[in-house]
Amino acid sequence: MNTESRNITVGGLIVEVVRKPIKNLHLGVYPPQGRVRVAAPLTVDDEAVRLAVVGKLGWIKRQRAKFQAQPRQSERLMVSGESHYFLGRRYRLRVHETTGSLRIALRGKATMDLFVRTDTTVERREQVLQNFYRAELKRLVPELLEKWQPKLGVEARAWGIKRMKTKWGTCNIEARRIWLNLELAKKPVQCLEYILVHELAHLHERHHNDRFISLLDQHLPQWHLLKEQLNSSHLADERW
Repeated sequence: MNTESRNITVGGLIVEVVRKPIKNLHLGVYPPQGRVRVAAPLTVDDEAVRLAVVGKLGWIKRQRAKFQAQPRQSERLMVSGESHYFLGRRYRLRVHETTGSLRIALRGKATMDLFVRTDTTVERREQVLQNFYRAELKRLVPELLEKWQPKLGVEARAWGIKRMKTKWGTCNIEARRIWLNLELAKKPVQCLEYILVHELAHLHERHHNDRFISLLDQHLPQWHLLKEQLNSSHLADERW
């Protein structure tokens, strides 16, 4: 799909304007900082976009204030005593020295053991944790695909996991490829399931229109609650 993107300033706000071959204008405010993005039809000029944004300034400010008020994890130092999350559960990190492989292991329902060498840097420790998250998602996703693809009557040709700053998931309709945010490893598995169903539903319907909402209502009636849970949960440290 052909698109073009540029930034404009409206009332002191920097607004990303993405023009696409769509019928209606869509305005969104995205975490963590409240980035403002407008998806506009190719025929809509900047002045029309500015008017649309001005008309929504009150709502935009409320959304940005909501994001700023959300709790955020502090910068991770990867030392014993820190809290880390996995599948919605909070774990206390315990760091152990090892001469073997660097790895993460869960102990019971409250302890996350990190095995590293004495000279392992903070960045490398973080990478060990990210590798653990990635491996666990790769274990969980195939089971969910096996459950939901027949129910929805669609099939993704490919899927992957990557870190994304503003989206929990994306779907390339033409390639039938789904990407899931690595941060979902920290959330309850029901949230991962919701995002996967959401992206699979896009293989039926590209836009977030009534037909798309009807698909979610039919197959995952509690999706509103799961969406709210994701939007109100801890955001990651923002260095990435």
